[in-house]
Amino acid sequence: MVMTLEKLHSAVANAAAIRRVRRLQPAGGTGDKIFPPTYPGDRGGRNAGPRHVFERRRFGGENVLCVLIDSVQSQANRLEEALKAARETGALNFPMITVDFSNTEVADLGRITTLDAPHRVFDAIIRDSELNGIRFRETEQGRRLTEAQSHNARVVYELSPTALLFGAWNSTSEGGGLGAKFPRCVVSEIIGVGVASEPHVDPRTGEVVDQPSGKRTGSRIDPLGIRSGITVYKFPNGDWSLEVPKEKKGKDAPKEVRPSEINHSNIAPTVTSLGVSVDYALYSFVLSFAALRRLRFAGGSVAAAADLAAQTALAALGLAAVTAQDRNGYFLRSRCDLVPEENSAPGFELIEANGSIEMVDLDFGQATRLAEEAVEAARVTGVGWSENDLVLRPQAKLVQLVRASRELALQGKVEEEAEAEATKE
Repeated sequence: MVMTLEKLHSAVANAAAIRRVRRLQPAGGTGDKIFPPTYPGDRGGRNAGPRHVFERRRFGGENVLCVLIDSVQSQANRLEEALKAARETGALNFPMITVDFSNTEVADLGRITTLDAPHRVFDAIIRDSELNGIRFRETEQGRRLTEAQSHNARVVYELSPTALLFGAWNSTSEGGGLGAKFPRCVVSEIIGVGVASEPHVDPRTGEVVDQPSGKRTGSRIDPLGIRSGITVYKFPNGDWSLEVPKEKKGKDAPKEVRPSEINHSNIAPTVTSLGVSVDYALYSFVLSFAALRRLRFAGGSVAAAADLAAQTALAALGLAAVTAQDRNGYFLRSRCDLVPEENSAPGFELIEANGSIEMVDLDFGQATRLAEEAVEAARVTGVGWSENDLVLRPQAKLVQLVRASRELALQGKVEEEAEAEATKE
């Protein structure tokens, strides 16, 4: 069955969710090694080696070793990136709040939008900007955003509807973190199922457990043949010298380092427990209609119809996001490029309130047309989103903060502070 506006409208009103679950394989073929994201070791600090995130999940009544390939947060960012690309090509049209850094001392930042900012409409970058010379939070739009709640989400819908799909929390509100929380309506994730493992004896308990068997090697041969025993003096600004410095003192004093710390000399071969081989990668996408129904946008006698129309527009935008990601592909990072299995169904499952399932076909072209129809239908009921972006300018203090941070990084103090912090008990 093809998804129509009438079908989606009815589903948002009555069904539980729409989902898609697909099996993926490495572009290099089944069994090829892939590299999931790495996270700090158990004990943190700079000396803790990187690690993948493993856990056991239930498949076929058994506990199966799995690995996180792309987290919910990362997937949300990728869906936002796909929406932004579709908007730039003209395939979709929706508003964003934008902070324009052009004609400032950090003009290279360009424009940062609510699809880029980590906390979306409630991000500190938005908070610390201004509209026509007035602090954004003191403007009409800013005050309305500060007051927004799930039962009064119209201003978020008008200015940046994607924030309602992917979630936002006004954690920097005057209420001390008690500001509005808009839960995610879209949850997407990729895991690796059936991680190749080998027996390992836990030295603490003596218990034999499965340990992922992936290994990564590293080394470098220096074509210049520079020996590691030479002493080099590295300055905070990144420059270096072979001569013993006599004038530089205090914060400008250099450190004695080996050539490898200025990216010269050989790097000895290393082997680390990174990379995995899996039976398959499992991609899941869920758009919750129940979550959408918690959002309210209108009042008066037509409130119910207007709310449902706006909820349907958001649902259509979410479906456009996932089909846009299909067009972008699943190159997640270096050595982690995934493709759908040959017989993996591209369709969606519409989950009714009683748990019954109906298959729905939808591609990117159909999804963009559906979104256009749904947005216009919501506008007819009196709930429309803005035709243009709300463009802000950064406050002078925000520009100064960015500039000061860059200067600190150039002086090499960022690394020093991180090292000092890591050595604290």
